[in-house]
Amino acid sequence: MDDAGILTHLSRSLVLFMIWVLPPLIAALVVGLGIGIIQAATQLQDQSLPLTVKLLVVVAVLVLFSPVLSAPLIEQAQQIFAEFPTLTRYW
Repeated sequence: MDDAGILTHLSRSLVLFMIWVLPPLIAALVVGLGIGIIQAATQLQDQSLPLTVKLLVVVAVLVLFSPVLSAPLIEQAQQIFAEFPTLTRYW
C-alpha cells in the first residue's frame, strides 16, 4: 500500500476521533453555559460546582453514547489490523 492509503486511514481515524469527541464536548459546553448563567444570576461564586457537574455530564454522555460511537471505531480498528501486513510491507 502506498502513502495515499495510509493517509486515507489516518484521515478516517481523525474523523472518527472527532465524532467520538463531539457529543461530550457539546454536552460540557451546554452545561457549562447553563451553570454560568445560573451562577451569574444568583451571584454564586463556587468554582467546583461547574467542574463537578460538567464532569458528571461528560461521563454520563460517554456511558450513554459509547455503544453507538464504538461500532465505527471497532470497525476501523479491525480494518486497519486486517490491512496491517499490506500497510507495512514496503517499510
